[in-house]
Amino acid sequence: MSGKPVLYYFDGRGRMESIRWLLAAAGVEFEEKFLKTRDDLEKLRNEIDGMKLVQTRAILNYIATKYNLYGKDMKERAIIDMYTEGVMDLDEMVLYQPYLPKEEKEGNLAKIKDKSRNRYFPAYEKVLKSHGQDYLVGNKLSSADVYLVKLLYHVEELDPSALANFPLLKALRTRVSNLPTVKKFLQPGSQRKPFEDEKCLETTRKIFH
Repeated sequence: MSGKPVLYYFDGRGRMESIRWLLAAAGVEFEEKFLKTRDDLEKLRNEIDGMKLVQTRAILNYIATKYNLYGKDMKERAIIDMYTEGVMDLDEMVLYQPYLPKEEKEGNLAKIKDKSRNRYFPAYEKVLKSHGQDYLVGNKLSSADVYLVKLLYHVEELDPSALANFPLLKALRTRVSNLPTVKKFLQPGSQRKPFEDEKCLETTRKIFH
């Protein structure tokens, strides 16, 4: 891949936000081309060839491998995959929250609060406590840390006190947020996307329905 990577997506978080976070953490500048209509999507589908990756997980693994955020050996990579996949269910629930019908939002939010506080966050707090290191795997930043920290931010938007009982996760979030590349990404005006608003939802309906 020569030049800056180009991300084709709508102007919102969706599944692309994990990729934006990982590229930012790797210090890779990228360009974005926003889809606005169903035609844009069809055109893109017809053009895909060469080194154009379309599956979120494949893209994350490619970036992580290319920029040395994927462990030092096969064992570490397997653990990184396990930790990343471990929070994907919660990530999906958070991802769908703005798109749900009004009557389902409250129930989904209650589920997010319950599962993050009682299932997912305790598990990752325990991992950090078990080895006492700064990062999840091999005491070195990996794609699993970046994915988890992105999710911590997104859950906190919906449940501001979600991390109150998880000091090690809080410390991980601070540590990753203070990395110069991530710090820049967290500044206003960066390519980080806000929680989807009505205008963004309207655009996605035009593209995907």
